[in-house]
Order: sequence, then C-alpha cells, then structure tokens
Amino acid sequence: MSRCHKEDSDNKVEPLSTHLRGKLEKIEQILECLIQESSSGVPIIVEGDNDFQTLRHLGVQGKIMCAKTGGKSRLDLLSQIEDSGVKEFVLLFDFDRRGKEWTETVKESLEKAQLKPDLTFWNQLRSLVSREVKDVEGLDAYLETLRKKTGQVPLNDI
Repeated sequence: MSRCHKEDSDNKVEPLSTHLRGKLEKIEQILECLIQESSSGVPIIVEGDNDFQTLRHLGVQGKIMCAKTGGKSRLDLLSQIEDSGVKEFVLLFDFDRRGKEWTETVKESLEKAQLKPDLTFWNQLRSLVSREVKDVEGLDAYLETLRKKTGQVPLNDI
C-alpha cells in the first residue's frame, strides 16, 4: 500500500485527502463542542498565554485560565480555581510528555479538592494530533495546514 492511502475498517483504500478531511472535521467538531462547553460557563485551564490566545483565535469566548503565567505555582493555580467557585473545569494542556504529566498532576490535585476536571477534550484532541502537534498553541497552524491540504476554505475566510 502506498503512503498516500490508508485502509479503513472495510479494507477499502482511502485517499490521503479523504483521511485528512475526516481528521479536520473531527478536530473542528471537538473544538465546536469545546466552544459550547466554554459558553455554558465551564472554564478552560491551559498552560500559558499563547494557548490562551490560540483558543481565543479559534472562537472560544468563555473563561480561560492560564496555569503557568506570572510565575504561578501549582498551589497558586489551585487557590485560583477554588476561589472561582466553579466545580467543573476543562483541562487542556499540551500534548507532549510534559503536558501529559502536568495534566495528571493537576487532575489529581483538583479531584482531591472535590473539583471535577474534564479531560475529554484533551484526550480527544491528543489522540488526533499528538504526532503532529505538541501543544495547544500549535492547533491553529495545524488546522490551517489541514485546510490547505484538503482544499477547504479557512473558517476566517467565510
């Protein structure tokens, strides 16, 4: 099989552009759900300012908290989260090894504080992009690349 095709579950050969289009659609669906979740009042916790800016550019309008800005310690972050009065949060840290470690550590700390960290979006995005994208801030450029490769018009151009 050439590297420009992949097999699907029916053993049919699928062109790479079809595979990429499907991947793009899945990522955009996940981001749309993230936007809805954020709009419903669930804050998103990201690592830093660049991740914050990327989510804003991708259309997230709700509350986004940065975990690692301004020399903030994990204890400072937990205090900020507890003080917010919200019980559920979306954790969306980077997709690399450090991001995974940070996600697990913060998740455990939040659960100990009787808070509910949601890793659904992180797990879904990580499973789709972790080989190509190491961090949240890289999502925007990756989506742009997928759109170019599949001939789709960027959302900002519509």
